[in-house]
Amino acid sequence: MEPLQLFELMIAMLLAIIALHYAARRLGLPPAVALLTGGVLLAFLPGLPVIELNPELVLVIFLPPLLMDGAWFIALGHLKRHMIGILSLAVGAVVFTTAVVAVVTHALFPALPWAACAALGAIVSPPDAISARAVLQRVKLPRRLSILLEGESLLNDAAGLVLFRFAIAAGLTGAFSASEAIGGFLLLAIGGLAVGAAVGAAWVLLVRRLGDDYLMIASSILVPWAAYLLAETLHVSGVLATVAAGLICGWYQHVIWTASVRMRGGAFWTVMIFLMEASVFMLIGSSLRGVIDRVGGVDVVLVQMAVPVLLILLALTAARFAWMYGSDAIIALVRMLGVRRYTQIGARGSTVVAWAGMRGVVTLAVALSVPQDFPGRDLMLVTAFAVILGTVLIQGTTLGWLIRKLAPPASADDHCRLTLNQAEASIARAQVALLETRAYDGDGNLIHPRLLDSYQRRASITDRYVVEAAEMRSGLIAHFDMVLELVAVGRAELIRLHRAGEIDEETLHELERDLDLEELSAHAQKS
Repeated sequence: MEPLQLFELMIAMLLAIIALHYAARRLGLPPAVALLTGGVLLAFLPGLPVIELNPELVLVIFLPPLLMDGAWFIALGHLKRHMIGILSLAVGAVVFTTAVVAVVTHALFPALPWAACAALGAIVSPPDAISARAVLQRVKLPRRLSILLEGESLLNDAAGLVLFRFAIAAGLTGAFSASEAIGGFLLLAIGGLAVGAAVGAAWVLLVRRLGDDYLMIASSILVPWAAYLLAETLHVSGVLATVAAGLICGWYQHVIWTASVRMRGGAFWTVMIFLMEASVFMLIGSSLRGVIDRVGGVDVVLVQMAVPVLLILLALTAARFAWMYGSDAIIALVRMLGVRRYTQIGARGSTVVAWAGMRGVVTLAVALSVPQDFPGRDLMLVTAFAVILGTVLIQGTTLGWLIRKLAPPASADDHCRLTLNQAEASIARAQVALLETRAYDGDGNLIHPRLLDSYQRRASITDRYVVEAAEMRSGLIAHFDMVLELVAVGRAELIRLHRAGEIDEETLHELERDLDLEELSAHAQKS
């Protein structure tokens, strides 16, 4: 493909992303479903070139920033509290699902070597971080279930990739050692975490010295790729390195970034992640034609592979349900024996988590990386694509309905010690306490009367709101609705002054920024 054609294709894809996102919102569909479907349709439009994905390039471009974004914003306290449950899903469920898929595949294709069956299981077993993010952003889950799924999506790719590498090595060499596999996994994991921690710490030290908003934001863009590429160069887990770096950066950004950097950087990252997530699903859909051509055409897929692939997909889904229900049953048994440290998530919660296992770009990229002469490669490609289509299109469209229908209950640890209103009241009291010590000069004269009165009134109102939220809510909404109307009037007058030539561009931008901040604050207080 010529460079100009590639650029034109990228522009066309961007236009398609905007159109499909808009259509999905109007139709009430998850955007991932619309984008994947749109990509499939584009794949078969006459005149368009066949999309050939380079698996290594796809993973390097898309996976690090999307993992970084998830790690940056995850609730670290909840992540640590539920780490055992997350590891159960990210490692235990992946290993169990890989084994189930391998057994089913070998039963369907007895001539296929066990190593190839295991490789297929490793390809399709880990749910995808990108697919999970795309769907979970549109649903409301209890905190514990949300953390379990977010944490799983950050860590399970490492387990799946390690299993895949050992299965491929066993298939090519004919040798496999369980002790070597476990030792190799631990080395990859510990090494990846160490590299990520080093990159994250280096970023924190660097940002403290940059002193420029745009340099700080630009440096944050480099972190995910720096962690991932350095770890892969050292032959340790790039996935875990990126996650570790993201956790460190997300933890320290609150104290090393200024408010302006957070606003500008947050806006930039939001748009970048939106485009990358959307592009991933478009590329997955667009690559269907190339996958079908690789395995011999539609007839080969429908006649020789459709039924076995469907059975593998059903086994994959059943394995995840079995793991979830089995894990919950073990916790119930442990509690009956007197160990109360662990709590169940219940049948409804287990059902939701089991149904939320969507696959995506990692599954396809890993399938494409299977060596050309490896046994069962065509089956792996078709199965990988079928699993992505099946989980995203079926589970992605029904997950919201399932959550509303089952309404999984919140657990006790879903609730923090302080509510949002109580935290606001605590902040207001701290501000008043400082101001009361600074509002008077050395002779006892009040030098900040208006400031002291304003903050005292704010503290009084927030204290009242903690106990009278329901009664004060309507008045609060009316207040900020009025603020928003005043901001709109002020903005209209500002534009009029600029269009009439009475103020210059610099004044326009300065005053517009003030109005924007006031509007954002009003929306935040109202919500």
